[in-house]
Amino acid sequence: MKHVVMAFLMAPFLSACTQIGAGIMNAPTYFDNVRVNKDIAYGDDALHRLDMYVPANVNKRHDIPILVFIHGGNWQQGNKNLYRFVGSHFAKNGYMVIIPNYRKYPQVKYPDFVEDAADAVAWAYKNGEKYGGNPETLYLMGHSAGGHIAAMLSSDQHYLEDAGVPFNNIKAFAGLAGPYDFIPKEKDLKDIFGPPEKYKDMQATTFIDGSEPPMLLLHGSEDETVYFSNIEKLEAALKQKKMPVEHKVYQGVGHIKMVTAFTWLYGDAAPISQDVLAFFAKYR
Repeated sequence: MKHVVMAFLMAPFLSACTQIGAGIMNAPTYFDNVRVNKDIAYGDDALHRLDMYVPANVNKRHDIPILVFIHGGNWQQGNKNLYRFVGSHFAKNGYMVIIPNYRKYPQVKYPDFVEDAADAVAWAYKNGEKYGGNPETLYLMGHSAGGHIAAMLSSDQHYLEDAGVPFNNIKAFAGLAGPYDFIPKEKDLKDIFGPPEKYKDMQATTFIDGSEPPMLLLHGSEDETVYFSNIEKLEAALKQKKMPVEHKVYQGVGHIKMVTAFTWLYGDAAPISQDVLAFFAKYR
């Protein structure tokens, strides 16, 4: 029955056509022992807002690791409000979680949304300690287009350094079905990332030089949106520089289920949460 409910809810939740699916997905999180601070400004634009999830028992110890999660949506859609389940889930597991909104196409093109994400990380770095977080222990994670953005922050270090974040404070990156190395084919993506001579600048593989944090690259065997070759190329580039990297493929899991696996509806689909938490724990 749970999977029938999941199939019914997935479309409206992920398309953001209504808030009904998101509300049901996120309903149990309102009873979690987690403090939530909504719509904190990290910049001047109306979309420069982030939500923060903090374990209720943190008691300002200043040693809670900080996780910044970047949502997906084809660099054109999506909203932080849909992902309360991600924030609550990792807060219950001992992380301060930051989920930002960021500007999207057609308002902006590449690399503006990456710079927005860097500014959100900078806010966490500069302000997290006030809420009990440890700014020297930062983790990045993203799904789909958000995985691409987070991977760019983890590979092309100038984004974070320009925002005032020491690059070596990023302890690890986890990518959920991210397009790390691809050539835009659709008209809108060509406009976002073009002209063609600039494509190399939006590929994480271009910037791998041996300074990157450890990376966990996760993919679903049924993903028909992002090709597995993205993981293969990024993993190969990291291994060539002898950098720590792992990849996992989850059988029977599609593109969307890579993130809905953190919900109560589909948490038994694959051990994605356990794998991410175990990977991050290696690099404290």
